[in-house]
Amino acid sequence: MPDAGDLLEWYDRSRRTLPWRAAPGEGCDPYRVWLSEIMLQQTTVAAVIPYYETFLTRFPTIADLAAAESEAVMQAWAGLGYYARARNLHACAKAVAAMGAFPATIDGLRALPGIGPYTAAAIGAIAFGLPVVPIDGNVERVVSRVFAITQALPAAKPAIAAGAQTLGEDQAARARPSDFAQSLFDLGATICTPTNPACAICPWRDGCRGRAQGIAADLPRKAPKAARPVRHGVHFYLTDGAHVLLRTRPPRGLLGGMAELPGPVWRTEPWTEAEALTHAPMHAPWQRAGEVTHGLTHFELRIDVLHARVAGIQAEGFLCRLEALAEAALPSVMRKCVALVARSPIG
Repeated sequence: MPDAGDLLEWYDRSRRTLPWRAAPGEGCDPYRVWLSEIMLQQTTVAAVIPYYETFLTRFPTIADLAAAESEAVMQAWAGLGYYARARNLHACAKAVAAMGAFPATIDGLRALPGIGPYTAAAIGAIAFGLPVVPIDGNVERVVSRVFAITQALPAAKPAIAAGAQTLGEDQAARARPSDFAQSLFDLGATICTPTNPACAICPWRDGCRGRAQGIAADLPRKAPKAARPVRHGVHFYLTDGAHVLLRTRPPRGLLGGMAELPGPVWRTEPWTEAEALTHAPMHAPWQRAGEVTHGLTHFELRIDVLHARVAGIQAEGFLCRLEALAEAALPSVMRKCVALVARSPIG
């Protein structure tokens, strides 16, 4: 089995510099660790960094975040996707602010809104030095290769969890649980990569069973994915030349609490233009701007976008000034719709 000490020596030389990561010898801020882990769910490090830095400037402490209006939080989150994370983030901030600090136990962290087993382990190990190994995609890949776990995911998860626990029981890992967790993240992100892993320079190359068997690059194995279903939507961009009509989605459910262009509920059948116009926010000279395609977690969404300009808007929703549209709490799919209209001027 690989030696945790070898990995930690490599980490001390090669650790990534990340805005939420404490410098060597400094303590970790649980707020920064928690915020980064929530943002990194289903999102890459490169995509998260600018959002993280802007978010932290706007809400520098968890007390600031807890005191913020929900709309301000959703606005700051807009573009990161998976918007239930933002609602849970705000609820968690309020809970922690009421407690006075983050709990320093796994059970205490798990009891907070939006914190599941992985996030609790990551915060516990990194911020509080608890002897646990958080298993994200990077760690899953490293462990499956180190132990040559050939069973396909997700069925392989118990074996991977057992392997991670074994690695974490090494004396060097238990002495530095925060650094050990982060060293595993870095190993998977920079050397034990999904394709073309750099086995020749890996600090664990000699103890890796996957490398010894010549199968490391093929692990972890994954069960075939089912084809994603398709849903169809229609959304209406209505402007008076100075404003655009928006509405707020229900607080719960997909894209909950976010702003959007008006439109009917998404469905499995395509919309005819006649059907679509029965859901228009008001009578207007509607024109079709085109179609937007957007991938969501469990389905692909195809939206027909119609646009019109009127002298005065009289419809349910709220008006957003055109110059403020870039700052509105619009999810990525709605920003695609707005961008499509910008490329399709009204005739």
